[in-house]
Amino acid sequence: MKHIIRWLAVLLLLAAGISRAAHAADDFLAPEQAFQVGAELRGDRTVRLAWAIAPGYHLYRERLVFGSPQTGQPALPDGLRKFDANFNKEMETHAGRLVADLPLKAGAKAPFLLKVGYQGCADEGLCYPPAEVAFQVDPSTPGALRPVALPAGAAPVAAASAAVGKVPDAPVPEDDSSLAQRTLRSGSAWRIGLAFLAFGLLLSFTPCVLPMVPILSSIIVGGGQVSRGKGFALALVYSLGMAAVYTALGVAAGLAGEGLAGALQKPWVLLLFGALLVALALSMFDVYQLQLPGSLQSRVSETSGRMSGGRAAGVFGMGALSALIVGPCVAAPLAGALLYISQTRDVWTGGWALFSMAAGMSVPLLVTGISAGSLLPRAGAWMDQVKRVFGLLLIAVAIWMVMPVFPVPVAMLLWGAFAVLCAVFLRVFEPVASGAGLRGYAGRTLGVVLLACGLFELFGAASGGRDVLQPLAHLRGGPVSATASTAHEGGEVRFQRIRNVAELEQTLAAHDGPVMLDFYADWCVSCKEMERFTFSRPEVAARMKGVRLLQADVTANNEHDRALMKKFGLFGPPGIILFRQGREVPDSRVIGFMGAEQFARHLARSFES
Repeated sequence: MKHIIRWLAVLLLLAAGISRAAHAADDFLAPEQAFQVGAELRGDRTVRLAWAIAPGYHLYRERLVFGSPQTGQPALPDGLRKFDANFNKEMETHAGRLVADLPLKAGAKAPFLLKVGYQGCADEGLCYPPAEVAFQVDPSTPGALRPVALPAGAAPVAAASAAVGKVPDAPVPEDDSSLAQRTLRSGSAWRIGLAFLAFGLLLSFTPCVLPMVPILSSIIVGGGQVSRGKGFALALVYSLGMAAVYTALGVAAGLAGEGLAGALQKPWVLLLFGALLVALALSMFDVYQLQLPGSLQSRVSETSGRMSGGRAAGVFGMGALSALIVGPCVAAPLAGALLYISQTRDVWTGGWALFSMAAGMSVPLLVTGISAGSLLPRAGAWMDQVKRVFGLLLIAVAIWMVMPVFPVPVAMLLWGAFAVLCAVFLRVFEPVASGAGLRGYAGRTLGVVLLACGLFELFGAASGGRDVLQPLAHLRGGPVSATASTAHEGGEVRFQRIRNVAELEQTLAAHDGPVMLDFYADWCVSCKEMERFTFSRPEVAARMKGVRLLQADVTANNEHDRALMKKFGLFGPPGIILFRQGREVPDSRVIGFMGAEQFARHLARSFES
């Protein structure tokens, strides 16, 4: 029992560490702290600009602009190229430290003003508005350059810049792949744990794992009679041994993801992983068998069988070995999970997720230990259905993984075909057998719903749809807009545009009722998600009735936009400020994305208290 308590203590510390790391993501640095920039004029008539980028933040290469006709093309190191949901394309980013060298042109003799523009984001999802800084350069005086304040009303640096490539307009994101990524890093470690726990529990009922339970149980008890308490303790030690192997695999996947972050984001790599997941899914449909070579399985099994079953160390070792011999039913979904974790590049999440999966796989074994096998379900054809469900899940993960590579209509075609495949799996085109019962009719109903969803996706893609979640929205004028200029009507959420601090103060003075101010930008992914998944929901629209809705569009990041954000101490969108009787409601700010149910409760709590 001492060994068990020690292991449980380690697991509690691990969970606490994950929780602390997740909650730490709620705090963001001010832009001048996240991206500290300095400049010096070197003896070779080169202006060296250096950014010290805080851990967890990155700058975009294409958003770097240098506004002066006195300098030549900048020299920059290669960055990390990866798909970026903020711009809906592959972008080159820089982290840690960035150095740019700008040579002075031969005719540069007199002092001049060098304006520099840049934009960066936090890895956790917050994007900062484009920033500008200026330095006074005297070509005859090498040394550190002094930053100077930009004159009021000065043209943005991009208007007269020597840019690192063309500075693109930030497009509205057209897919929702960022939503899944945001959910994984949202800080809900227990949600991740419960999901992989359920994943492991399903794995434990596949045709290869469940039949091994009584065999492994007999090895644990060593062929003798043991009490239920001791049987459960030995089963727990065995489970911890198996979990240790999977946890190590998860951590290794996270470490590999960190080291191969750039490669894993390349389109050909995403396509390769997607194809691999589809291949693994085919093995779950018994198209072919995926397992260790028979000789290797026999060798590992013999080694496991020679171990002593009554000692904790031996049982722990057998648990570790069993993680390698659970057979073809685990190989495919385990590989899919490892590929998914490598995409997140999160060591702690990888270890925690795979440990949770191993814990789920251990449930039948723990039941065996405490009940002498009397509560175990019997093997049957239903276990083959579990394998096919895993095959469908692997295909879904494959589609999610390759979504950034393809345009939205192609993604709609893939999801539509997947939904139709699920409907076929549920035998939607076959008549319901007599005596099928409630389960048969429920499955057929689900199949009809999936078939309809699939056909909607396919028709939406063919007719010009641009939204996976709302495939037919373009036929009725698009999804609910949150950028109009009048108050909401008929349940649709519409905002009054606020352009500066004076307009805001004037509006607040004229309205004593509840007011909501939303900070928005075209390049803000979370802003678009708030529009699509929160503001458009009926429960939120109901709470907004009687609320004056204001919106500050800070896409341009001009002087008025910066003044509005500075007034409320915001670094960038999204941000929601609530007012009552002209004053901000204490402790009511919403920074970042918030789901519909939580946001509706937040509005009720803020305005009704």
